[in-house]
Amino acid sequence: EKVAASKLVWGLKNKKGWANSESNNGEGTAIIPFWSDRAYAKACAKDDWRDYSATEISLPEFLESWCLGMADENVLAGINWDANMFGKEADAPALILDVLHQLKSIQSAIKFLNYTSIDEFIAEINDAIE
Repeated sequence: EKVAASKLVWGLKNKKGWANSESNNGEGTAIIPFWSDRAYAKACAKDDWRDYSATEISLPEFLESWCLGMADENVLAGINWDANMFGKEADAPALILDVLHQLKSIQSAIKFLNYTSIDEFIAEINDAIE
């Protein structure tokens, strides 16, 4: 809900790239953590990620570029992990749909690069996962 309202997502980035990890699913699946708030991201910039900084990603870029790319590569999203690196893991198509439905529920006027509407984006994701 906060992401839909702010139209921002936060990740951790350093000179070498974005923070990432492996899923707890036991299959070694790659996962990239994201947060709905800068403070949550900053709280995880410690230990192995101490040289990372909280970096914002616009919501359209996150949904259209990040999530679609992650779906193609079977990379999961870590959602609002806490400082102990615990949190939800989601596949990208499910995450996209969740955020798009939240945007639709608040009647967001968000603009996408490759879609004319939230409904068009939802329809394409639904077609892709069927």
